[in-house]
Amino acid sequence: MSTANQIIKYKRKTKLKNNIKKTALQKCPQKKGLCEKVYMRNPKKPNSACRKVADVILSSKKKVICHIPGIRHTLQKFSNVLIRGGRVKDLPGVKYRLVRGKYDLRAVLNRKNARSKYGKKKGDR
Repeated sequence: MSTANQIIKYKRKTKLKNNIKKTALQKCPQKKGLCEKVYMRNPKKPNSACRKVADVILSSKKKVICHIPGIRHTLQKFSNVLIRGGRVKDLPGVKYRLVRGKYDLRAVLNRKNARSKYGKKKGDR
């Protein structure tokens, strides 16, 4: 006895899935957003520390989770931020980072090395 699918002459065509990941940045280097919530998350198994993250609503109305790099921050709800790409390996689902020294997120104080990542100018104190 043949099944219904075997009898049907033209089978339903399946849609081809794109392997391209739809990113929130939409091929832009950075995007502006508004902080919705600032909180801490614990990393995956071998590591143990509280990582600071923020829920951000982008100007394109997408909601993403971003990591706040560096020591100390003054970020709170309704702060304007700039996000860039770059995932955090030990936090699942966190694929973006915030840019320090732009809008409401201040630069890291007393930073000597790798200043460009943390918004610190050379002569600043």
